[in-house]
Amino acid sequence: MDKVVDSVADAVADIPGGATLAVGGFGLCGIPSTLIAALARTEAAGLRVVSNNCGVDDWGLGLLLRAGRIARMTSSYVGENKEFARQYLSGELEVELTPQGTLAERLRAGGSGIPAFFTPAGVGTQVEEGGLPWLYAADGSVAVASPPKEVREFGGRRYLLEESITADFALVRAEIADRHGNCVFHSAARNFNPLCAMAGRTTLVEAERVVEAGELDPDAVHLPGVYVDRIVAADPVDKRIERRTVRPAAQEA
Repeated sequence: MDKVVDSVADAVADIPGGATLAVGGFGLCGIPSTLIAALARTEAAGLRVVSNNCGVDDWGLGLLLRAGRIARMTSSYVGENKEFARQYLSGELEVELTPQGTLAERLRAGGSGIPAFFTPAGVGTQVEEGGLPWLYAADGSVAVASPPKEVREFGGRRYLLEESITADFALVRAEIADRHGNCVFHSAARNFNPLCAMAGRTTLVEAERVVEAGELDPDAVHLPGVYVDRIVAADPVDKRIERRTVRPAAQEA
């Protein structure tokens, strides 16, 4: 089955307001920036996004955030986006922070049909006890707080119950995809992309290179095409460096 879509606009056209999105990437590494930019050109708002972070102020998911199109974020790290902090503290954005490994496993479990699992991460903290502010009111009080989590003991150690995550749509970026949806990711850009793809009921992939079916070595495939519904060509220059670090000239000498 050929899953390549001619237009990125067509690929995102049926994403409605209020949809839940699982978005791959880590910082600005491996983010589906072509799909995000196309979605930003639609009218979809009130989006509930699951992603490790929310891009930066003027790129990636930051584009949707700045336009007021995201209602809720489930993330593990949000420290690179000042607008994110402003919206959260002013009560404009609901935020569920979750440990990074737990977030990864919640997505993987959702894609595997596992409704929940136990993890030691967060035991003995406010993650277990509840009360973390998810949404502030305009006056600075907590409007919505995290609930307490179920705790069980296995082998003498306490664990928290975490529910899995599924999403209406997943947006991911691959280095290579064949027309059947089999994907290969480049190095660290693999990050959350396969997990988000698994968790999406409809998964959209932007690929830097699209090849014919059969061209990929089966042993090289990171994400089987069974998880992919649509493929579009990614903008080949649509990449940014989150923090450019260079060595001072004096040290080089």
